[in-house]
Amino acid sequence: MKKVIIGMLAIGMLVSNSNLMAQETIHDYKVPGLMGEEINFADFKGKKILIVNTASKCGFTPQYEQLQELYAQYGEKIVVVGFPANNFGKQEPGSNDEIESFCKKNYGVSFPMAAKVSVKGDDIHPMFKWLNELENPDFTGNIRWNFEKYLFDEEGKLIHRYRSKTSPMDEEIIGLL
Repeated sequence: MKKVIIGMLAIGMLVSNSNLMAQETIHDYKVPGLMGEEINFADFKGKKILIVNTASKCGFTPQYEQLQELYAQYGEKIVVVGFPANNFGKQEPGSNDEIESFCKKNYGVSFPMAAKVSVKGDDIHPMFKWLNELENPDFTGNIRWNFEKYLFDEEGKLIHRYRSKTSPMDEEIIGLL
């Protein structure tokens, strides 16, 4: 009888641990938007999602134009979500209002933008902690600079991660749409 009870307890622990370890998807996350609205990634089920950490005073800032082009041209297939962050060279010093104004005025950004976050360090946003630890075919670990990209499939699973130099309109990305 003792063995049966211990065996049942072990099975129960395995079942409960497997539920805890279930793979999260990007659809499990909600974040504040740049202008106070909520961005719920579950709303994007059925579309690919490109997450990009952004900055207004970076050599890669012109990628905003390409991100907007990608969103405008392929919006039925992909959602772009920008995440302003001031983690690299203090290249995003502005407030949410200033960032929103800059993006609209200079690049006509109409894709969703999250409120300013930290993408590395002690105050890293929980979603970016998760993103940086995801297994993927490219690489894992901390973001190295502004405009790194994470591409998710329609079910919210990571497809690829790209460094800053990869253009949003690169065939590596467009070819997966």
